[in-house]
Amino acid sequence: MRKKLPSSTSLQAFEAAARHGNFARAAEELSLTEGAISRQIARLESLLNCKLFERTGSRVRLNPNGARYAHHVRETLERLERDTQYLMGAADGSRSLEIAAPPTFASRWLIPRLGDFQRRNPDITLNIAVRTDPFILTGSGFDAAVHFEHPAWAGMRLRFLFEERLVPVCHAGLLTGEDLASQLNALPRIHRRQNPDAWQRYAEECGIALDNPARGVRYDLHEMAIAAALAGQGVALVPHVYVEKALENGTLAAPWPQARSLSKRFCLVRPLENGVNESALQAFEQWLLAQ
Repeated sequence: MRKKLPSSTSLQAFEAAARHGNFARAAEELSLTEGAISRQIARLESLLNCKLFERTGSRVRLNPNGARYAHHVRETLERLERDTQYLMGAADGSRSLEIAAPPTFASRWLIPRLGDFQRRNPDITLNIAVRTDPFILTGSGFDAAVHFEHPAWAGMRLRFLFEERLVPVCHAGLLTGEDLASQLNALPRIHRRQNPDAWQRYAEECGIALDNPARGVRYDLHEMAIAAALAGQGVALVPHVYVEKALENGTLAAPWPQARSLSKRFCLVRPLENGVNESALQAFEQWLLAQ
């Protein structure tokens, strides 16, 4: 049985009209007449058997049904355009993977290592998108995610990669001859907003006395906290794995112990069922495990 689906012309006309709140401006954008826009939307409303706009004279405004539908149509058209551009730019016989990852992991760990993956797998294009929080992988458009363990991944296949442990780091130029515990207490503290009690927990685990552990600036991302530490603005409690190079070259210093209790397990998260990109995903998984 043939499915009842609206034409791409009707959807584009509706999306433009919804975005502009005006048929005339939608017509100008799409190089159509205002009457053509009106007819396309009338066909769409007839197919859906409901009105999408409230009309007052020459003015139009989305009704609740129209607002919900416009949101989904816009996402669908954007995804279709993105996928079309990907295919247009893909070489014959090439493969691609859509991978989700947290922002600091992507910028500090994954992307700097991708040159090696590309040399070993020149026919695989790895597209990376940021997802700070765990999400439902099924239907997301991603082949896999590199993320920390979380109940949201229930029903998925998880492959353990490494344990992320937090360690205090600061610009090497901030260190003095005082004992390390006193220096840690004296330096301005840099927090990650999502872990408001991290400094308190660190002090308790390591037996270091901190005056008011909650004091200090707060940033959303580890990347931002690392940038602040590199700028000499204080001491940040960040994953050791993200600052290894800065510690090796002496830009940052970490003379304090790592926190064993402040850790997360990072995994490759993938569907239980094999997909069309299975061979490329297996190559990516084996490369990750070798890092």
